Amino acid sequence: RGTNENTNGLIRQYFPKNRDFTTITQQEIDHAMKRLNNRPRKRLGYLTPNQVFFKNTLALQN
Repeated sequence: RGTNENTNGLIRQYFPKNRDFTTITQQEIDHAMKRLNNRPRKRLGYLTPNQVFFKNTLALQN
């Protein structure tokens, strides 16, 4: 639960609670997603989510 709440807080940096979600563009979503997926996380041993995902994906292919 803690990781989920932390991630929600990170998302709120880009999209505050008072923001009307119908006004958010795909470009804004892509920007936030790129920034968040390349942000090191303590829970992941200071790796980024992208590093962990692609490392595991490559391991499954071998």
